[in-house]
Amino acid sequence: MRLRHARQIKQSEAALRAGISRATAQRLERGDPGIALGILVRYLEAIAPGMTLLKLLSGDDPSLLALDERLRSQRVRGLSAAELKALDF
Repeated sequence: MRLRHARQIKQSEAALRAGISRATAQRLERGDPGIALGILVRYLEAIAPGMTLLKLLSGDDPSLLALDERLRSQRVRGLSAAELKALDF
């Protein structure tokens, strides 16, 4: 789950805070449709207290924005002919 990674929380710690097993947390993060909505909400509350599903879906969480910024690749411009010649030994 991106939110858990963004907040740097281990899966086992999030499961413990939510009062669920780690296996259930794994199923939840894999998107198992058999997980009850109440468990999802408890897990979300364990990871990000005060976070609502609407806020999560909007993607406005500062930790998610910071994670996206860290993962964004940096563009590198190519060297001009003059710069390449200057580097030629």
